[in-house]
Amino acid sequence: MSQRHEAARPTRPRLTPLPEAQWDPRTRELLAIAPRDPGGGAPNIFTTLVRHPDLYERFMPFGGQLLVGGRLPGEVRELLILRTAWNTGSRYEWGRHLPLARAEGVTDADIDRVGEGPEAPGWTDLQRHLIRAADELNRDATMSDATWEGLAEHFDEAELIEIVMLVGQYHMVAYFLNATGVELEPGFDGTGFAEGQAGT
Repeated sequence: MSQRHEAARPTRPRLTPLPEAQWDPRTRELLAIAPRDPGGGAPNIFTTLVRHPDLYERFMPFGGQLLVGGRLPGEVRELLILRTAWNTGSRYEWGRHLPLARAEGVTDADIDRVGEGPEAPGWTDLQRHLIRAADELNRDATMSDATWEGLAEHFDEAELIEIVMLVGQYHMVAYFLNATGVELEPGFDGTGFAEGQAGT
């Protein structure tokens, strides 16, 4: 995360999760389909975003398609999301996706390398292309021919589209999380993110 990301970060939440006492019937219906944490609560991202119920209602199917119904292997998806979280300085996105990444087979060594970028030793060729794609999309809003062609050796056209849309989706989510100051829930780990961000 760059120093400009850190300088712009809110010092406290600008929007807070909507308290359950304020949930009207539509809010309850919308949040009924939200994933639940182990304690049964809905994550802060959803209880904050539901303050705009129409947007929430349309956001959820698209996000769910990419996260649950997508064509990309889970390990690929989560590497792209973690690098996007790193690039955008989204501690919430990072902390929420660490357990998902580990569940999909992303190793702790790979997680440690995410912050080092595509040139870090230890990546496979495919992983290096994925990290580079996330970086180029973040920086240039496109991919170089070399990166696209490297990915095209492993993915079909629909999967290539999904890679671009996934990175874009998680940029949008990071913008929302960062600008509103959504707080990471207790029990989720920001390790490997906060410690390594200040100087990058």
